[in-house]
Amino acid sequence: MNKPTWFLLGSEQDYEIATARYEEIKRAPKGTIEHKEKMLLVHLISIYENEKWDLPDVDPVKLIKIRMQDLGYKSADLAKKYGDKGTVSKVLNYKQSLSLTMIRTFSDMLSIPPELLIKEYDLKGSQSLT
Repeated sequence: MNKPTWFLLGSEQDYEIATARYEEIKRAPKGTIEHKEKMLLVHLISIYENEKWDLPDVDPVKLIKIRMQDLGYKSADLAKKYGDKGTVSKVLNYKQSLSLTMIRTFSDMLSIPPELLIKEYDLKGSQSLT
């Protein structure tokens, strides 16, 4: 297979090709050509997403709920992907913070940049531990 030459992503088709290629090489060992290509794709995909997706400046849980609505997902869909319905319910009801695993899972599933999911937010009925 010929290796593609990457340029800035200018269309949804370019984006889909780039994300598909990323999925193929996302576990490439550090120091390989594929790893370098993967890092370039992360950068190009991030630029495209930040320019094309106008995500509101809201807390991470609200953003997850917005993207769920955009994509037609229910909390059961998130629980199926994450593997724990109770925890997903607690997070969506502001009773538990997002874990690193959840951030990674929901970022990928809902196409939300991870940096938007790591922002601090208040939980209901609890005191801050910091």
